[in-house]
Amino acid sequence: MATMSDRSPSPRPEQQTGSAPHRAGFACFVGRPNAGKSTLTNALVGTKVAITSNRPQTTRHTVRGIVHRPDAQLVLVDTPGLHKPRTLLGERLNDVVRTTWAEVDAIGFCLPADQRIGPGDRFIAGELAALKRTPKVAIVTKTDLVDSRALAEQLVAVDRLGKELGIEWAEIVPVSATAGDQVGLLADLLVPLLPEGPQLYPDGDLTDEPEQVMVAELIREAALEGVRDELPHSIAVVVEEMTPREGRPADRPLLDVHANVFIERPSQKGIVIGPKGSRLKEVGTKSRKQIEALLGTPVYLDLHVKVAKDWQRDPKQLRRLGF
Repeated sequence: MATMSDRSPSPRPEQQTGSAPHRAGFACFVGRPNAGKSTLTNALVGTKVAITSNRPQTTRHTVRGIVHRPDAQLVLVDTPGLHKPRTLLGERLNDVVRTTWAEVDAIGFCLPADQRIGPGDRFIAGELAALKRTPKVAIVTKTDLVDSRALAEQLVAVDRLGKELGIEWAEIVPVSATAGDQVGLLADLLVPLLPEGPQLYPDGDLTDEPEQVMVAELIREAALEGVRDELPHSIAVVVEEMTPREGRPADRPLLDVHANVFIERPSQKGIVIGPKGSRLKEVGTKSRKQIEALLGTPVYLDLHVKVAKDWQRDPKQLRRLGF
């Protein structure tokens, strides 16, 4: 993973708004799985840079989304949910989270409004308490799912959690990423926590994710929908090749995308492929539309399902699949 310290400021002049200095830096969202981190990242950036799913632990690596403002450039790092690992993959995902939050300028701790603060939240808060120098914002997510009384109770509980563990929240902010409530306010509160400096990425860049990784993630998102409960963590996608089709007229380009969907056991193959290939066809159709929207070009998508036995526990297979 590229580190937050690998900052290569663009040569463009520093922007100023009145007399206020321009700020630029990194903020990461942490929280237990399915706390709304990816949805919030997408809402702040204004477009989809992180895959979302109602299933926990769908984010498997850090995704950077870039928020451009006249007074600041806020680089958001969406991390996997910190959890009690049961596999080598789980351990590596937790390592990614801890490495990330050691390098950022501010941390947003996401706690869903519709769920009581539990052991998982306390575990993460305990780890955050040890990071004395990094400012922390408590973000109460999914406020559209509760009434005002339940929200008020959750805000009090979050404040109490900070006091119990010795965390001084820079802010406690309720937001709804899906309804767009207070998303702009959250950005306003994160910006002053960033260091002064020129922008880190050129105008127009919304993520520094390689296109092949984003394409693989869109395919995995489509494959996650509607599969059995035990399957999501068994699915990995690798884009083997992305090449423009030769001999096409300039006004009718076509991009050939060849990708493999990996599962852990032969018995899972039928679940992903579906009766007479219907499920895989659905995954292909859905992800192809998203890939075309992302890349702005027509796509021919060639998908194959392969078995990588127990890949979540095998260091060699994990490396091959990019973890």
